[in-house]
Amino acid sequence: MKTEPLPPLPCTAFDHLRPDQICDEPPALFSLGHVVATPAALALIEKHGASVPQLLNRHQTGDWQELCQKDRDANWQAAFGDARVLSAFNIGSTDHPVKIWIITERDRSVTTILRPQDYCKQPVNTH
Repeated sequence: MKTEPLPPLPCTAFDHLRPDQICDEPPALFSLGHVVATPAALALIEKHGASVPQLLNRHQTGDWQELCQKDRDANWQAAFGDARVLSAFNIGSTDHPVKIWIITERDRSVTTILRPQDYCKQPVNTH
């Protein structure tokens, strides 16, 4: 259960706080903006018993362990810069991976939850 942090009291040590007064979660690195998802991604998440809030929290707090080192490094730069942040999560098993992507746009206006096969760039209008 998350609670709002209380203002610090003079001479208060952590051992005097109740468990509901201590937040042990990593801080958010960037804003998610408006969160949207493809219907196929939501169905897949539900089918595999994954949690959208947990996936978003992992994405937003830098838990990018399923990415290669190069992509994790790019995400760290993007999180504190102005590039898009991409997370890839396996919500299946090791033997039968099921990938979900989460992408936060560079302007932090929107975060999209999707399957890799849902991703496609819009064709450029040449007219």
